Amino acid sequence: MSEEFVIAFSTFPDAEIARKIAHELVENAIVACANLVPSIESIYFWKEKVETSAEVFAIFKMTAARYSEFESRLRKLHPYDVPEIVQLNIAEGNPDYLRWIGESCGRS
Repeated sequence: MSEEFVIAFSTFPDAEIARKIAHELVENAIVACANLVPSIESIYFWKEKVETSAEVFAIFKMTAARYSEFESRLRKLHPYDVPEIVQLNIAEGNPDYLRWIGESCGRS
């Protein structure tokens, strides 16, 4: 396939916020799919101390062409000061699934 595809990860403070943002990104054809994984525990260093919090983990699938818009929109919608936004390239995958991602992100 000539089109490149990516996966992006992010975490959210709760399911309601994650669901609302994921729905908007899918509805606007920025991402083809968002998977929400509830009830993860995050342990991280923030403001000079170790913190622990319950979060929701999100996996977003999209075309590489949509990533820049995705990152920009997620930064605006996300409640965290420094949201986790990590992008990974998809090297290979089911051609039918990748085609579906391309079609979903290509909607007008």
